[in-house]
Amino acid sequence: MKIAIVYSSKTGNTEELVNILCQLFLLHDKKPDVYKIEDFPLQSLQTYDGIIIGTYTWGDGDIPVEMLPLYEAFEHQDVKRIITGVFGTGDRFYPNFCGAVDEFRDMLFVRTNLAVTLKVELAPQSSDIKNCGKFVELFLTRLRNCDLVMI
Repeated sequence: MKIAIVYSSKTGNTEELVNILCQLFLLHDKKPDVYKIEDFPLQSLQTYDGIIIGTYTWGDGDIPVEMLPLYEAFEHQDVKRIITGVFGTGDRFYPNFCGAVDEFRDMLFVRTNLAVTLKVELAPQSSDIKNCGKFVELFLTRLRNCDLVMI
């Protein structure tokens, strides 16, 4: 199973969440390829069995501008078989909490095999670790189940 985590982080909160998720994947003997969005080759989407997107939310619930090419790549490539997940950080002060996660979720649900989403307020806290663990477990369960179906 080939897994990638592709993310963007403005304040470091989303990057911190990436690091937590990577540690949790290692507990399951999985080591995802991790890319900052500017380093991810968009043409390689189909080389992965699973892709997890990490994003912060900008403005009034918008996807950050640097993440738009990734969003569009999912819209224009044949990615239905790819298991996906999306997570992000945001501030409940704003009316559309983690709106970028919602935007990606809605598109991924239609275009891919969306397994799981996760929203974290601001920086990850120790109380978020349990939800991060569930995120990783649900993602890996979907990957394993799809492998069984494809055989």
